[in-house]
Amino acid sequence: MATRAYVKRSGISAIKMRRVADLVRGKNADEAMIMLKFVTTPAAGLVAKTIRSAVANAENNDLKDRAKLKIVKITVDGGPRTRRFRAKARGRAGAFDRPSSHLTVEVDEGQE
Repeated sequence: MATRAYVKRSGISAIKMRRVADLVRGKNADEAMIMLKFVTTPAAGLVAKTIRSAVANAENNDLKDRAKLKIVKITVDGGPRTRRFRAKARGRAGAFDRPSSHLTVEVDEGQE
């Protein structure tokens, strides 16, 4: 059975987060952490943190071997949008949305 870790309502849009998630989908957990170390976006740091959490959950709760852990499933879903306003010309207000996203990482022991 796969072990999961979640991040809810992160301040990064789902589109930006999916680009990073696609890089590590299906990889070994240690290999994915090395790849994410060299990606410079803030989304890479959040994905790496979630993978570390899922690996720690698998080691501690399910007594799985860290070297055999593989990212089985990684999903990024859209979260709630926060509505904000910015000052515009002639005393008007322009509305914009601040997107958020939910990240789920599942790791499990794969074939060596």
